[in-house]
Amino acid sequence: MGKKFAVIDIETTGGMPGRDRITEIAILIFDGKKIIDSFQSLINPERSIPPQISRITGITDEMVADAPYFYEIAKQVIEITEDCIFVAHNVRFDYNFIVNEFKSLGYTYSKRKLCTVRLARKAFPGLQSYSLGKLINHFSIDVQSRHRAYDDALAASIILAKALELQSTKKELLKMISDAVQLTAIPKKLHIDTIKSLPMECGVYYFKDDAGNILYIGKSINIYKRIKQHFSSKGSKTEKMFEHVAQIDYEITGSEIVSLLLESSEIKKHQPPINRIQKNAEFPYALGMRTDKSGYKQFYINKMDKIDDSLAFYSSRKSALNHIKRLSESFDLCLKLNNIEKNTQSCFHYTIGKCFGACIGEEPPYMYNERFDMSIDMAKKVFEESMIILEKGRTSEEKTIILIEKGHYRGYSYIDNTIDTSNISMLRKLINQVKFNPEADMIIRAYIDSNEHIRIIQL
Repeated sequence: MGKKFAVIDIETTGGMPGRDRITEIAILIFDGKKIIDSFQSLINPERSIPPQISRITGITDEMVADAPYFYEIAKQVIEITEDCIFVAHNVRFDYNFIVNEFKSLGYTYSKRKLCTVRLARKAFPGLQSYSLGKLINHFSIDVQSRHRAYDDALAASIILAKALELQSTKKELLKMISDAVQLTAIPKKLHIDTIKSLPMECGVYYFKDDAGNILYIGKSINIYKRIKQHFSSKGSKTEKMFEHVAQIDYEITGSEIVSLLLESSEIKKHQPPINRIQKNAEFPYALGMRTDKSGYKQFYINKMDKIDDSLAFYSSRKSALNHIKRLSESFDLCLKLNNIEKNTQSCFHYTIGKCFGACIGEEPPYMYNERFDMSIDMAKKVFEESMIILEKGRTSEEKTIILIEKGHYRGYSYIDNTIDTSNISMLRKLINQVKFNPEADMIIRAYIDSNEHIRIIQL
């Protein structure tokens, strides 16, 4: 068959990979017919084992006190599972714990996965339960110590062997494995080691062709996971990636807000062909407000260099007008006063009861202007105050500073934790000033609105 399976079982201090740790591991290398290699070890979890877990597994704090730490057996796990399909009963549990242990060591562990629960359902339909205990009883598998890693891994390997034995031809066998394996395909020009070496960190990534041309730019709080999702989805975009992507570059940003800002500016700069939404590079139109000769406040659109106190900026006049329409509908404002309609009489909103007659003098200015003033907060896309936003950096030794000044985003920089953040003039000098970008303003405003614990220094 040419395939090797690493049948794995672990015992842990609990059920959460981010909080709990591994206490025991067993790995059986199965070639489709027999076990050809094995590895097992207790592991010091560096924390106490809850009594209820000890009652289930029989593993106590005393048993693991002198056991190796995971980092001491990590190399053996990598070597013995090399070129193997990762197999376990409820594979997600075991796989996530092991991936998390490697992540804490700065290593990305990635394998194709096969779940013996999923495989058993395909091979033995109609059973009442596919839990490991029920399958052990159903097949009368001789197990000495349930909930110990070696015996449970051995039971899973026997279930795997029985499922494979049912297939009468090599074609049926390979199809069964293919159906059960959780496989992430990759572009033909991309090496699997490129995927394995990707970080599980926040940042921006670049898909490139074999000539180094940027095809696609994206961002994620977990670059490795997001790129795997790209290649496991379907659609025309994915097809283009599979055909052309040969290289992947990335830049770690540390914080999500910086990844959003960097992605936006990089897409503007490079205009990658596979990105569906091309970010607008120019915003020539602006939204202003004024009071007409009758005392009614109104919005109007003009070129950005002709409005002193702009409320918002747009890539086209159409998008600006659509924004005014939405504001008018939300606050029962007059389309005629807001320069959307050119009627000599009442506006359309008046005929359907959405305007109270300001366009024909029925509603006095002071009443109309109260609603107009309420709409300004929704209309405004610039910052009223200058500030510096503090975010985490790319490492624990640094932080990120983001400068908002004179109504707009001005840039960001990474600084050492030892730098005094109360020295505002020095912080300004550390930031590389960027080109005016209203889209960045919107990104930051949305981020602030959705993160109530964000750290801000008012200037």
